[in-house]
Amino acid sequence: MFPDFRKFETTLAGRPLVVETGKMAGLAGGSCLIRYGETEVLCTATMSAKPREGVDFFPLSVDFEEKLYSVGKIPGSFQRREGRASEKAVLCSRVIDRPIRPLFPKDMRNDVGVVATVMSVDPDCLPEITAMIGVSIAISISEIPWDGPISGVSVGLVEGKFVINPTEEERAKSDMAVTVASTADLVAMIEAGANEVDNETMYDGIMYAHKVNQEVVEFIKMIQKEVGKEKIPFESQEVPADMFEAVKDFAIDDVKAALDTDDKRIRDERLKPVYEKVHEKFDEVYPEQAEKLDECLYKLQKFVVRRWLLDENKRVDGRGINDMRPLDAEVDLLSRVHGSGMFTRGQTQVLTVTTLGTISDAQLLDGLDSETSKRYIHHYNFPSYSVGETRPSRGPGRREIGHGALAERALLPVIPSVEEFPYTIRLVSEVLSSNGSTSQASVCGSTLSLMAAGVPIKAPVAGISCGLVTEGDRFMTMVDIQGLEDFFGDMDFKVAGTKKGITAIQMDLKIHGLTPAIIKEALSKTYDARCKILDEVILPCIAEPRKELSKYAPKMLTTRIDPEKIGDVIGKQGKVIQKICSECDCKVDVEEDGSIFVSALDIENAKRAITIIETIANDPEVGAIFRGIVTRLMSFGAFVEIAPGKEGLVHISKLDVKHVDKVEDCVAVGDEVIVKVVEIDDQGRINLSRRDALIEIEGLTPEDDGESERRPSRGRGPRRGGDRRDRR
Repeated sequence: MFPDFRKFETTLAGRPLVVETGKMAGLAGGSCLIRYGETEVLCTATMSAKPREGVDFFPLSVDFEEKLYSVGKIPGSFQRREGRASEKAVLCSRVIDRPIRPLFPKDMRNDVGVVATVMSVDPDCLPEITAMIGVSIAISISEIPWDGPISGVSVGLVEGKFVINPTEEERAKSDMAVTVASTADLVAMIEAGANEVDNETMYDGIMYAHKVNQEVVEFIKMIQKEVGKEKIPFESQEVPADMFEAVKDFAIDDVKAALDTDDKRIRDERLKPVYEKVHEKFDEVYPEQAEKLDECLYKLQKFVVRRWLLDENKRVDGRGINDMRPLDAEVDLLSRVHGSGMFTRGQTQVLTVTTLGTISDAQLLDGLDSETSKRYIHHYNFPSYSVGETRPSRGPGRREIGHGALAERALLPVIPSVEEFPYTIRLVSEVLSSNGSTSQASVCGSTLSLMAAGVPIKAPVAGISCGLVTEGDRFMTMVDIQGLEDFFGDMDFKVAGTKKGITAIQMDLKIHGLTPAIIKEALSKTYDARCKILDEVILPCIAEPRKELSKYAPKMLTTRIDPEKIGDVIGKQGKVIQKICSECDCKVDVEEDGSIFVSALDIENAKRAITIIETIANDPEVGAIFRGIVTRLMSFGAFVEIAPGKEGLVHISKLDVKHVDKVEDCVAVGDEVIVKVVEIDDQGRINLSRRDALIEIEGLTPEDDGESERRPSRGRGPRRGGDRRDRR
């Protein structure tokens, strides 16, 4: 049935890695079903027969498709089918895209589509790691030109030891989660989150993963040798050498003069007449290829910038190689928000706003892993005006999702636990101006905003990027790259962290990979730079988290009750909890473990709600005083509700400081009265005394004439019905 079916097996981190080819998706350019443990992913790669017209880039699409049947779930949508890709799926697509993209020919314009369809998930074997290896195999055995293969693994740090592809249990206690992709010789991609891990440990972990990757690359090469197709030639879209040299000779001095400024706007204005002069000169010389003149000018700018860096140690804006642009930090820019902070670095500027919400405001997740919600959320917006352009907003794209996730990962290790700070925290980073590394500016702005909002973060976090220019064995790194150095350089190595250590890394490359020496230097330079940002800008602006929240932020109190009492607190059809929320002007969230979260703008309302809840869930203590409502009158006394569903008896002898002949002479149904718990009998019945409460709270004595009872009740809250004696 399947004459071309082949099966290849090896072991990775003690678990079987099985690759099957020639059975599924036979019409794709290259395909394989890869099994790692019980995680199974179908990976395909296909290329169009002809180049796409009118594009000046390599059109590669990478899709990581989550199928909820892979974890035995039915989608929660109305249609009960998978919809648009989740943020997690987008991030996995980006992780696969980054190491494979630089290995395709830069002058190829044929569309290439890569799809990784997750069909089964073993929680101990990450599907994104399985997919990365599977995609590498699918492209390697296809006819698509590609300078691979690559391999990818995850490395954790569990109890001080590195663990390759940690299990779900190991990931829960790991101090870092680092994904490393490698070619046979070089590190091709790094994506990391860590609990303030120092540079040396991070470097050692990356190298440890790189060594394992090299073993997997050899396994993939063996598969390629056995079943790989011959790579096909493609129509190169490279700019003709003679055209580039002609443009270079004509315009290089003008380009140098235009680029030599620290202001992006001035640079763009200076370049406009250069483009016009080149087209005026060469449109008739190259009538068939006039559209490539702009690409020649792009290459010429790249040539100038790289020559300045490598030969003259000169940066476009005149800075030193390790100098940062002017830095500035501000907080409290917006009046009614819970916290705001703005960070400016040169012409890069990000404003981050913090909003505090209740636990029920946490984001619900419907994905392939065990994470069902998250209470810390970071969103990143990149409007067109930030780069001086105009285009309609279409919602967040892959870049915005990726940069928001990077900033979220950078700050997650310092976010207080829900026990320490029982809030949902949402950060929104608005990029106001962009000229290099807005993602790391959003990390700095977020630290400012969180501290201004009073979130007790464990340590301030800063981020910075490191660039790279290479030529043969020569290389040069520089910190705080601006847009031009990012476009024309070879690397954008983003590192965020505290003074203690790294919390996040994201490395984007345009070359095949990095040597250990480059990685070590980049880690060192970014550490020095982020410490400078913390010491000279962030901490002088706001030294520590504020002790009090904004008056516009909800005030949160927590308590814990016996889970068996949850039904009493909620009440039939939710009537009890609705009554608490209405009377106390608050919001109450109840967790299955008995945790109760109460939020209100007025802290006194929150305290009152907590008291009511604890009264419902627990027998009140003898001696406690409550303000209750008379619910029933009997000949021998009155029943008073001290909390929804919780009432006690005030015997007629305990109704007043004076003798009471009839209950009706003293109180009526609906009256609000002060009572004191005097006894809880063996059957849990509560005996109350209004007499003792009046003596203790109002200062009355049995000899008083009762006039003093009309005095205010010392701020104990409004009386709903008043005392019957007040109405007489």
